[in-house]
Amino acid sequence: PSRCRRLGPASPRGCNRGLRSHLVATLGSPLPPEFPPEPHPVPPQDAEVVRTRDPELLAECDVVVDVGGEYDPERHRYDHHQRSFAQSMHSLQPSKPWTTKLSSAGLVYCHFGTQILANLLGQPEDGPAVTALYDKLYENFVEEIDAVDNGVAQADGEPRYALTTHLSARVGRLNPRWNDPDQDTEAGFRRALELVGGEFLDRLDYYHRAWLPTRALVEEAVRRRFEVDASGVVLELPRGGCPWKEHLFGLEKELALPEPLLLVLFPDRGGQWRVQSVPAGPHTFESRLPLPEPWRGIRDEALSQLAGVPGCVFVHASGFIGGNRTRDGALEMARRTLALRRGAGEQSG
Repeated sequence: PSRCRRLGPASPRGCNRGLRSHLVATLGSPLPPEFPPEPHPVPPQDAEVVRTRDPELLAECDVVVDVGGEYDPERHRYDHHQRSFAQSMHSLQPSKPWTTKLSSAGLVYCHFGTQILANLLGQPEDGPAVTALYDKLYENFVEEIDAVDNGVAQADGEPRYALTTHLSARVGRLNPRWNDPDQDTEAGFRRALELVGGEFLDRLDYYHRAWLPTRALVEEAVRRRFEVDASGVVLELPRGGCPWKEHLFGLEKELALPEPLLLVLFPDRGGQWRVQSVPAGPHTFESRLPLPEPWRGIRDEALSQLAGVPGCVFVHASGFIGGNRTRDGALEMARRTLALRRGAGEQSG
């Protein structure tokens, strides 16, 4: 599927490879409504979208995405299928760490992402919010699309289970089935535009209104960690439900903490407290310090008796999280977990 956008005295037009609903082509469609300064003007939002592979039509288009066999940003040609193409965010913007080969969606985001976000948020392109969200949305939204479209495996080896509900798969299922009598793809493409555009805006809203403000909470908790426990490895957050993990990993590096953080306390929505282990990394279920094995899967009074801590509610079967009715009880669960770890270390030493 291919698409172009053409800009001219009448209706602007752009082209993409639009024979089938295709996530890369679809994400490249919603462009900002205003022209920023040269050298890379962005087409207006009401640009005419032409779905074609016809070279003559492509030649008339002002913007060509995911078709045409050329990458030339000065002429607004954004294809990635040609053999010579090997660009990544890092190769085009050396300050960025991502080396995944770009799809056409990634190319559009690379060149216009800051303008798109600045327009949607009403903030300057070089402001801290746009800068942080540009990186966040690439790493957690666009890079996945680049990788799937270019056939880059998420990990080495055979996966333990199938992922079939991701955005690329959902867009693909909007195409006609192979044996449908009607093979017209236009209705599916329009539905894909709504699906992808809506998901992009939802993700931006979440990162802007929930993820970004969490950094200040986590940074304050890191700076006050010795007020919680003398070990300096237990954090206390004033509210639960905030996305603290990625900020924690980043702050550990930025502040060069001498020891990794191990446990986090926070209140839940019901007014009780949780103690949660810090994951070993941003994309793993492994915990740095899971709660003690004898506690796992035990609840309420039986758990309180076993742990020697009043008010216990539960410990998850994997040990990654537990609950207590009070803040002091959750803190004591954390302290006993640390003590058992120290004891095990002394015995092994």
